[in-house]
Amino acid sequence: MTRLNKSSSWLTFPKTNPKAQLRLFCFPYAGGSGWVFRPWLNHLPEAIELCLIELPARGKRWNESPIVRLESLLEALKGAILPHLDLPFAFFGHSMGGLVSFELTRLLATEHQISPVYLLVSGCRAPQIRDRNPPIHHLPDTEFIQELCRLNGTPQAVLEDTELMQLVLPALRSDFEILETYNYSADTPLNCPIAVFGGLQDEKVPQEDLQAWKFQTNQTFYLEMFEGDHFFIDSVRSRLLTSITKILV
Repeated sequence: MTRLNKSSSWLTFPKTNPKAQLRLFCFPYAGGSGWVFRPWLNHLPEAIELCLIELPARGKRWNESPIVRLESLLEALKGAILPHLDLPFAFFGHSMGGLVSFELTRLLATEHQISPVYLLVSGCRAPQIRDRNPPIHHLPDTEFIQELCRLNGTPQAVLEDTELMQLVLPALRSDFEILETYNYSADTPLNCPIAVFGGLQDEKVPQEDLQAWKFQTNQTFYLEMFEGDHFFIDSVRSRLLTSITKILV
């Protein structure tokens, strides 16, 4: 049975797990819905309760106005997630989700002295590394979609579905605006360990950009590479979740 956060629609628990010893919050890539992580239920042990992050303008929130600044997004996420940090927890974020989960980790540590037991990041360059691509969020739809194809940061199945693209364009455009207006501020490294995952054939995020995450923690740092492109998390799902489980349990 699906359980929704009583205070907002930001969080979805696909399966209530009273025996859980840890909550794993999953942050999607640009334009993506938290439900892309729903199949993870079949691979995670009973000790881990899965929680999906759902941003406005996608999924069940497709008719809501998107958020275009990271600061506003973080404030809303913080309020939604705080009531659910009564268990040990970990964050997993892919691509844009990696950046959002990192900055939320910093915010929680600064304002509430709370940290995840692990920050898990995938397909996301370290935040101190600037984007090498020019901004695209302001482009007309046709040019914007062409750039999405070139960047390989959006699933091919979505790009090839014209009707679906029209539905997800507001979310994609707003997410790229968040990424392209982000300004990294140097701070002390996190007090939680970081594990980073990448695709060996990912031309968008090379291995050296993943390795640079080691400077964001004063705890354990772990990097693992898998066969696949930017969306290796789907093609090697079972292997990835085996690694995540070993880290968390």
